[in-house]
Amino acid sequence: MNQEKEIKPLNGYLILAITIALIVTSIYLIITTKNPLYIFGLVAAIILFKGFVLVNPNNSRVLLLFGKYVGSIKSNGLFWVNPLYNKKAISLRASNFDSERLKVNDKLGNPIMISTILVWRVTNTYKASFDVDNYENFVKVQTDAAVRKLASMYPYDNFADEGHVEDITLRSSVNEVSEALEKEIDERLSIAGIEVLEARIGYLAYAQEIASAMLKRQQATAIVAARHKIVEGAVSMVEMALEELGKKNIVELDDDRKAAMVSNLMVILCGDKDASPVLNTGTLNQ
Repeated sequence: MNQEKEIKPLNGYLILAITIALIVTSIYLIITTKNPLYIFGLVAAIILFKGFVLVNPNNSRVLLLFGKYVGSIKSNGLFWVNPLYNKKAISLRASNFDSERLKVNDKLGNPIMISTILVWRVTNTYKASFDVDNYENFVKVQTDAAVRKLASMYPYDNFADEGHVEDITLRSSVNEVSEALEKEIDERLSIAGIEVLEARIGYLAYAQEIASAMLKRQQATAIVAARHKIVEGAVSMVEMALEELGKKNIVELDDDRKAAMVSNLMVILCGDKDASPVLNTGTLNQ
């Protein structure tokens, strides 16, 4: 026997009625007949009481007889089984596990802090009871191992100065990373008869020793990208201004004047501060 076996035990209410009747009858006969042999009826009733098992919804009982697996009860209600059975309770409800924040290195070697939130439940009571020593501790250890492996497979984020760009990163690709994490944990926990309902990253950040430097790096990258857009827009506006002046023959500009105009416009459009215009009341040569 190496697979789960679900059994249907006897109805507990029927055996309860028989047990109560046996107790009442034994007491009545002892009192009326004064025969001590009827005490064995009370002993039998006590033995019958040890066979009752109550299974709440989304719970189960694993039954053992002298170390041998007999079966599992997954139906809820009051049942009666062999009084010699050892009854081990296993919950079938969904459970949450919020892992500790682990310090690991991402694909690029940057130290990061990461944790995961896992939703799981037992589906195979035999594997959960006998294929692993402690299935709850098994969930914790294997989840931590899966998170460490996942973090080493992807970079925390992409930067333009790294020379390559990853399609999937821990910070931006939430759905892809969650799917990969769920698959990895599910493969590890299947040996314990556990199903992974959901797995996602609960906390993600750079480690404290590099957090400040990485923040400055992100800010510098954002500033460079913004400057790039500003310069592109400024060049387009200067080009458009020169074309419009040429089409409408508003003013004749030689190369030197065009260069001066381009310089002034670029300074105004790309500057951090507002420009202070100077009003020229003479000619363009002044």
